Amino acid sequence: MIPYCQKKRLFDLLLSLLALLFLWPVFVIFALLIKLSSPGPIFFRQKRVGKNGRLFTIYKFRTMVRNATAQQARLQQLNEADGPVFKIKNDPRLTKIGAFLRQKGLDELPQLFNVLIGNMSLVGPRPLPPNEEKQIPASQRQIRRTAKPGIFSSWTASGAQHHSFSRWLEQDLEDIQAASLRRDLAIILKTIKSLLF
Repeated sequence: MIPYCQKKRLFDLLLSLLALLFLWPVFVIFALLIKLSSPGPIFFRQKRVGKNGRLFTIYKFRTMVRNATAQQARLQQLNEADGPVFKIKNDPRLTKIGAFLRQKGLDELPQLFNVLIGNMSLVGPRPLPPNEEKQIPASQRQIRRTAKPGIFSSWTASGAQHHSFSRWLEQDLEDIQAASLRRDLAIILKTIKSLLF
């Protein structure tokens, strides 16, 4: 009998490869729009905490101006999220194409490469930067570190903007403890549906 972790890896590889096969023209279009609309790289890269606490580089389409990270300190008082996460609904650092990508969740498409590499899964807890992850209570942090972080989660499927950080953590832990391929597929389909409609 194939262990669950191997089934999940095969599931991740198959679906991410199929997605990249069909979406490569979209990648090209978004890359051109990002490059032509504002100076800076096409991809945003950042260190995130993965399984067993290992750091990895996450890839996203760049949605903000080139010096966005440096500007965060002066915008801290505008943070609309609770907990360690920094979020502003109408972030002034967003580019025009970036605002569209962020609204539709399309900026996260390059994470399919993270799934192929093996440092992420399609479904799992949201990957956090080290400075945010260390603010999570130790007991919850240990459980989160037992699973690969994911592109999709129950948190994103149920409308991320409507939940507190504590509820986000609870849903991440539920995903880990109740993990199954059927649940993964349901979360993926529900998230895509919510983004489209």
